[in-house]
Amino acid sequence: MDAIWIAVLILLGLGLLLGLGLAIAEKILHVKEDERIDEVAKRLPNYNCGSCGYAGCKGLAEAIVKGEEENLKKCKPGKEEQNFKPIIEYLDQHPNEDGSKVKVHL
Repeated sequence: MDAIWIAVLILLGLGLLLGLGLAIAEKILHVKEDERIDEVAKRLPNYNCGSCGYAGCKGLAEAIVKGEEENLKKCKPGKEEQNFKPIIEYLDQHPNEDGSKVKVHL
C-alpha cells in the first residue's frame, strides 16, 4: 500500500514540476500578434478563396496590416461599400505603433 502512495506522490510532483515549466515557457516564448490583423480579417468577406494570392483572408489581412499589400481590390469577392471602406476607416483610426498610417487603396 505504501508503494502506491509513493507512486502517486511522485506523479503529482512530476505533474506540478512539468506544469510549472510549461507556464514559465509560455511567458518567455509568448509571441504578440497585432490585433489589427484579426479586425481587418473580420471586415473581409471570409470566403478564404485564395484568389488574392494569399492563403485565405487572414493571410491577406496580415499582408495589409504589415504594409506588404496596398491594393484592396486584390480581394475579388470583396465589395467596396461592405468590405473595403470599413477596412480603410479602421486602419485610419488605428495607425502603426510609430504613428504612421497603413497605406491602402482601392
